[in-house]
Amino acid sequence: MSSLDDLKAQVQKNSDVEESAVLLIEGIAKQLADAIAAGDPAALTALQAQLAKSAADLAAAVAANTPAGP
Repeated sequence: MSSLDDLKAQVQKNSDVEESAVLLIEGIAKQLADAIAAGDPAALTALQAQLAKSAADLAAAVAANTPAGP
């Protein structure tokens, strides 16, 4: 595979990950708004746990896919 093909593949992978992160954040924001509107403290607690796990998973994925410096 040429270096241009490698670069194109990496750009696509980055775009896919960024789009997934945006969808995740939008989904959590919607769930949070719904839980607040319903006055549901259990849903807020569950959402807090989900957000913490998502943040940890995202941080791990970024670290795992970040190349070491030169």
